[in-house]
Amino acid sequence: MTATSFAQTTDNKPPVKKIEVNGSAEMEITPDEIFINITLREYMNKNSKVGITKLEAQLQKAVQDAGIAKEDFTIENVFGYNYDQWWRKKKKDEDFLARKQYRLKLNRLDKINGILAAVDEEGIEAVNVASYTHSKMEEYRKQVKMDALKAAKAKAEYLLGAIDEKIGGVLEIQEFNTDQYSDVRPEMANVRMYAAKASDAAGVPDSNIDFKKIKIRAEIKAVFGIK
Repeated sequence: MTATSFAQTTDNKPPVKKIEVNGSAEMEITPDEIFINITLREYMNKNSKVGITKLEAQLQKAVQDAGIAKEDFTIENVFGYNYDQWWRKKKKDEDFLARKQYRLKLNRLDKINGILAAVDEEGIEAVNVASYTHSKMEEYRKQVKMDALKAAKAKAEYLLGAIDEKIGGVLEIQEFNTDQYSDVRPEMANVRMYAAKASDAAGVPDSNIDFKKIKIRAEIKAVFGIK
């Protein structure tokens, strides 16, 4: 009898008046942490080899002259290759050509022209943007999510206002993962487009073009009660 009475009481409970809405918000920010990969390679100049030590010294000096901190310039990887098929004959030192890949952390790209111009252009194999982000990314993401929730509340308020109803407390909040800021598509750069001979490095102007912006987006579904 008790169970039956409880079931009847539950079934007779009036439904909760509620409204379900979606809210979204976006923000665009300019990255202040840009990671550049620079690959140097040894090469043959007539009968002599231009070694990786010389090329590395040029790059390191250019980075220092640009005022970049030592910890923001590191070795990413080391490679080597031999066009004379080393597995078929005895290896000779002059046949082996080394390559080194460096990782450079910049807060903007205004100094990259001068850095590349200070290095022997024949020794630069490739340059590309490896990744980019912002040092306050988490703070911006939180702000966009809060703005999305505020937008959902505002939508619920004006929709209910159209029928002379008022919003109550929040019943449910659901977050959708719509943030695509990490979708980086790095491309190999044609270094000869902006790398001049080392002797001309002093005359290479800094770039005043900003890097592409990061778009942060958040979407929230919220359910509010109706008074």
